[in-house]
Amino acid sequence: MEVPPRGPAILGTRLRHLLELLDGDVAAVYADLGLAHFRPRFTPVVRVLAASGPRSIRDLARAIGVTHSAASQTVAQMARDGLVSLAPGEDARQRIVGLTPKAESLVPTLEAEWAATAAAAAALEAELSFPLSRILDEALEALERRSMRQRIADAAPGLTTGAAASLTAGAEPGLTAGRAPDGGEE
Repeated sequence: MEVPPRGPAILGTRLRHLLELLDGDVAAVYADLGLAHFRPRFTPVVRVLAASGPRSIRDLARAIGVTHSAASQTVAQMARDGLVSLAPGEDARQRIVGLTPKAESLVPTLEAEWAATAAAAAALEAELSFPLSRILDEALEALERRSMRQRIADAAPGLTTGAAASLTAGAEPGLTAGRAPDGGEE
């Protein structure tokens, strides 16, 4: 059996794999509960809306700690699944998100699953040499202080300026520096 590569050079790949393992199993639990349509990424949205009522997408993004774009995409999927409703806000560009009766009826089951997931996460952290939640908090805080882009620029001055144009000049059509062929980040 081949040992997967490790280390900072493939940090993004390892983080995606960890998230796939965590979210995949949580999604399987949702399916076991008869909630196959409910995705783990819906959880923070439901938690915030159940606790505080309807919010704009911008406020929701801030409350759950994601970009406006990420919140908008999640809300769009939830609307397609009948879990949230969208209403116009005070400003023509603003949309207000609220839980539908369908989503509200799921909250008791979801709360029980969330408690079980929190207990399982605590058990996982007990097996680790350092709590994963603390590492994530520290990494996010460090990246808020100085972005990964800035760190790359510091590690290779000139790479993210004029030199980048020469790197992408010979790239395949549709590929850009820092993007994988599928459009995801490298």
